[in-house]
Amino acid sequence: MKMYDTTQSIEKYLNVELECSCGRTHYAPIKAVNIGPGALASIPGYVRDFGYTKPYILCDKITYDIAGKRCEELLRTAGFDPFVLIIRHLGFDEATLGEIVLNKPDDCDLMIGCGTGSITDMLRFSSFKLGLPCFTVATAAPMDGFSASVGIMNVDNLKATMPAHSTEVIIGDTDILKAAPYRMTIAGFGDLVGKLNALNDWRLGAVVNGEHYCPHIADLVNDYVQDILGKADRLRARDPEAIGDVMNALLISGASISLYGSSRAISGAEHHMSHYWEVIGDQRGRPFAMHGEQVAVATVLALSVAEALRGRTVDFDRARAAARSYDPDAWKTLIERTYGSAADAIFALEEKFGKNRTEGRLRRIDALEEKWAEVRSTLESAYPAEKLRAMLRDLGCPCDPKDIGVDEALLRDTLLVCKETRGIYTLYQLVWDLDLTEEITDELVRDLRARGAV
Repeated sequence: MKMYDTTQSIEKYLNVELECSCGRTHYAPIKAVNIGPGALASIPGYVRDFGYTKPYILCDKITYDIAGKRCEELLRTAGFDPFVLIIRHLGFDEATLGEIVLNKPDDCDLMIGCGTGSITDMLRFSSFKLGLPCFTVATAAPMDGFSASVGIMNVDNLKATMPAHSTEVIIGDTDILKAAPYRMTIAGFGDLVGKLNALNDWRLGAVVNGEHYCPHIADLVNDYVQDILGKADRLRARDPEAIGDVMNALLISGASISLYGSSRAISGAEHHMSHYWEVIGDQRGRPFAMHGEQVAVATVLALSVAEALRGRTVDFDRARAAARSYDPDAWKTLIERTYGSAADAIFALEEKFGKNRTEGRLRRIDALEEKWAEVRSTLESAYPAEKLRAMLRDLGCPCDPKDIGVDEALLRDTLLVCKETRGIYTLYQLVWDLDLTEEITDELVRDLRARGAV
């Protein structure tokens, strides 16, 4: 089937091969999505229709009371005999996976996760490793991982993207979602606005680095995000329809990973900042904020960097001189100071991707100089940072570093080294390639300090 020329409802993109003019076939293996009032009641029908007989339900103490217990009751009433595991280890690590595997009934043929972020990631990764299909029952809408085809796991003190698989059925009962803490819904909104920067980063990667780019996937994600931006004022009133729309946008965002084959459309520099804060938060023994809240703050920062960069006259000869004088030992010293126990994982990433190597940097500088008009156009298309900041502030979502406990020293380190958490090309790699990282960092930190935002 041909890829759609205009954006469609989410169901049109599920479990169907879409031949695209970008040269790829897009496919998301999700079989069904049910978002709406009373949607949880549909779960026995999905279990039966897809031929499963012995569900294994994963939840924690809180999500069991919210949805797990009702899910269990519905299945028992329909004649199934589900086994319920209330997980005690909630960090997505080896201990949690061990608990899931050790408690798995031998005859289970389906895993069902009731929850949000960590439970969703643990469900999709553990079911993938166990060779079992899975369903998801969302208890809130704080992030886009429900429909993703990868999992995030803590490996070597660094958040790592791990192979997983998509859930077959996703249920978002808006009677449940609207009762979730307001903060979780707004965190989902924060995760969505991150796409405003991620899509621009993808475009920059295509222009500068020659990456494959699919305008259809980019437009799909952007259209859903723009629709939610237009409904932001309805979220504070907990409008069930608007919350359902947030859930659908998050599902499209996550499904784009399967459709395109990577997270390029939905994760860029703003997620790299959030990943860095998660690393530091883990080392300090406390998280800074929810993932979507961090992404919201980071998106405002990234858009501010784009604005700072597009107003400059770039000295490409200076950039080339900086590339030739690059000191790997000085870089390693910086990484050891800023990443602490996660430094070895960063060294391994650099060994794999070589983002900082002089020859690659010089090649990218040549491309930047040749295509600067197109790069500048991409930067100029960025969503206005202050407009987004005001919208987030009005919704009660963190929008400044101080809102999540990031002080000036940590912010400076973040802007200097967050690009190292992943191998993809982003705005911050571009700024570094042009030898403007410290200059723009100083400028941004000074401005934030002046208005009491850090």
